[in-house]
Amino acid sequence: MARINGPVWKKSRRLGFSVLETGQELNKRNYAPGQHGPTKRTKLSNYGLQQREKQRIRFMYGVNEKQFYNTFKKASKMKGVTGHNFLFLLESRLDNITYRMGLARTRRGSRQLVNHGHILVNGRKVNIPSFICKPGDVVEVKETSRNNTSINEALQATLNTVAFVNFDKDTKKGTYVRLPERNELNAEVNEALVVEFYNR
Repeated sequence: MARINGPVWKKSRRLGFSVLETGQELNKRNYAPGQHGPTKRTKLSNYGLQQREKQRIRFMYGVNEKQFYNTFKKASKMKGVTGHNFLFLLESRLDNITYRMGLARTRRGSRQLVNHGHILVNGRKVNIPSFICKPGDVVEVKETSRNNTSINEALQATLNTVAFVNFDKDTKKGTYVRLPERNELNAEVNEALVVEFYNR
């Protein structure tokens, strides 16, 4: 199983971007990691900016390089704006949908839930985190896993969910209502730079 390991906070500091989308990683030290403390950053070239943006989005969704590129190729064949389609496909991954529903505190935790077979899609067990959900799909926690401590703690910590998913905390069942709109996603990422990176 391919996965991204390593300290998330250090990655966030190096990229100057909150990979967890909470901002906590940059609150205390908002400069790149290293023994010399805050140092003046060199100006990045166009290629450097494009590559950094690719890494930001890739680490945010927890996708390895091959999966990331294959998702981009799929998005480039769809009608509409390639960059938007790309983000919509990443948001439609099962590990991301379960994260958006509040079943895990992080996408990494959500990926583990799916891998361990705790999640059902339309009544069937799916243990592939990269499974692409379609609007209307019903995602729920398997009956034998409904008392899972990590799931219950995550649900208690979740105040509300995004508008493109519905979730009932009592039945632990939700629906992927529709594709997200661009303004509902992270405004700090610039997907156009990723399109330029792969089209160069």
